Amino acid sequence: MAYMVHATDRPGALDVRKANRDAHIEFLKATGSQLLLAGPLLSNDGEMAGSLLIVDFETADDVVHWLSGDPYSNAGLFDTVDITAFKPVITNFGHK
Repeated sequence: MAYMVHATDRPGALDVRKANRDAHIEFLKATGSQLLLAGPLLSNDGEMAGSLLIVDFETADDVVHWLSGDPYSNAGLFDTVDITAFKPVITNFGHK
């Protein structure tokens, strides 16, 4: 089942995000085909301020377990993390 992970950064934690970004990206790459989409959420001034992930796991508990290995999670970057079941219906990633 697909899940959307919507995570917002703690206020003032941009340095934490930047310091852990390379390790976070390697973590995401290691997820393989279970990672359907990933990217940073942006503040109004264009700075990274959170994360949006679409992943494919059996249960929401599996997503929570997976996130426990994320360097961002381990660094205490996130203020909130919401995990919601998601049903992809239309995709158009070729359009920019």
